[in-house]
Amino acid sequence: MNDTSLYQALKAHQQKGFAPFHTPGHKQSGFFPSDLLSLDYTELPDTDALFEANGILHQAEEKLARLFGARRTLISSGGCTLAIQTMLSLACRKGRKMLLARNSHRSAVNTCVLLGIEPIWLLPSDGGCFTGSISPDTVEQALSEHTDIAACYLTSPTYYGELSDIGAIAAVCHRHGVYLLVDNAHGSHLAFLQDNQHPIARGADASACSLHKTLPVLTGGAALHIGCDDFTEGTKEAMALFGSTSPSYPIMASIDLCREYMENNGINAYRRTEKRVTALKQLAAAQGLPQPPGRCDPLRLAINTACAGLIGAEAQIDYCHAHGIEPEFCDGQNVVFIITPFNTDHDFRKLHEALSGLTGHDTPIPAPPLPLPQQQLLPREAVMSPTETVPLEDSEGRIAADSACPCPPGIPVIVPGEVIDRSVIQRLSAIGQTTICCKQ
Repeated sequence: MNDTSLYQALKAHQQKGFAPFHTPGHKQSGFFPSDLLSLDYTELPDTDALFEANGILHQAEEKLARLFGARRTLISSGGCTLAIQTMLSLACRKGRKMLLARNSHRSAVNTCVLLGIEPIWLLPSDGGCFTGSISPDTVEQALSEHTDIAACYLTSPTYYGELSDIGAIAAVCHRHGVYLLVDNAHGSHLAFLQDNQHPIARGADASACSLHKTLPVLTGGAALHIGCDDFTEGTKEAMALFGSTSPSYPIMASIDLCREYMENNGINAYRRTEKRVTALKQLAAAQGLPQPPGRCDPLRLAINTACAGLIGAEAQIDYCHAHGIEPEFCDGQNVVFIITPFNTDHDFRKLHEALSGLTGHDTPIPAPPLPLPQQQLLPREAVMSPTETVPLEDSEGRIAADSACPCPPGIPVIVPGEVIDRSVIQRLSAIGQTTICCKQ
C-alpha cells in the first residue's frame, strides 16, 4: 500500500475527472463560498448552540421547516443516522415494538440495539431485479396481526429509487393509531419536484432526510422533519442523546445556504433536471435496460446491465470508468446513478453515451429474496451477550450478534438475534464475507 495521505488520495481521484453520478448532491461544483471552511467555529455567544438553539440556529431550523412544509425541523451535522436515531427514540414513548421494512438501512438496526426495540419485519413487494417497496396491504396485515405496535418504519425511496405509497400507508398507520416514520435519506429533493412525493407532504409523522445526498449540502448534513404534534416537544433532548456536542458549523451553514438556494433558483433547477433524467430513462428503456417497476424517484437512474451482458461489479465499474463516469453503486446486476442540477452538460453527454452502448436482450435475473431468518433474541440482547467471531462456513445454526450489511446499500442480510441459516451463508459468501460475529 502506498504511503499516501487521505488528502493526496482525494486529490488524485479528483484529477481523474470522472463525471460524478454519486453523492454528495453538490458534485464538487464550487457551489459553496470559498471561505466556508474558514468558518469552522464552535458554540459561542453569537453562534448559538445546536441542542439549546434559541438564536441563529433556531432561525435556520424554522426557515428549513417552512421550506419543507414540516411542523418542526431539526438540523443534523451527524448525518441521517442521527435523525433516524432521534425519530425512533421519539416513537419509543409509545412502545418498543415496531414494524420495520426488511430493506431498512443498518443504521435503523443499530438503533434497535441501542433502544431495545423489538422489530417486526415487513417484506418488500417483488421488485424484479431490484429490492421492491412496501405495500399498504402488507402494513395493514401486520398491524391487524400485531395490536401493540408503536410505529411503522420504512425506507422510501430505496437505494434503487423505488417509492412506497406513503399517503396510503400513512392512512393505514393512523387508522391503527401507529406512527409512520420514513427513512427518506435519498429523497430530500422530492419536495421540490413537479409531484411532491416527500414523506411529510404525504402524511408521515417524521422523516429523516440526508440532505447532502441529493441537495447542495456538505457531507454529513441532514435534517429530521416532524409532521405530527406528538413529536414537537422534547425533540432536541432526544437528538442530544445521540449527537455530538461539537456539531460542524460549516456543515450546518451549508444546509442554510442550500435552503436559500432552493428558495430562489433551486426548485426550477431541480425541475429542469427532472426532465433531463426522464429523457435518460426513456433512452434506457429504448435500449432494453430494465428499471425498477412502479413509482420511482424521478432523479435516480437505476438500470439492470446484466441483461446487456455487463455482469459483475468490477465489469460494471470498468465500463463506467471507460466512459468517464463514476456511478453511485454497482451490485453486479444493476448500476445506480444519482443525478442533480450540479451535473454538467458534459456529465449528461457521457452518461448518454454509456447508456447508448448497452443493449439489453435477455430477461433480467430476479434479485434473490431478502432472507428472513428465525429471530431468537432481540437485537439488543444478542449484541450485549458474550460474542465470538467464527468462520462463516461454521456458523450455521448460530445466533448472529452483529448486522451483516454490505454497504452500499447497507441493507442487512442478517441482524443480531437471528439464527444463521444456509441462505444467509450463501448470500454473504457471494459478497466475499468469510467470518461472522456470533453469540457464544
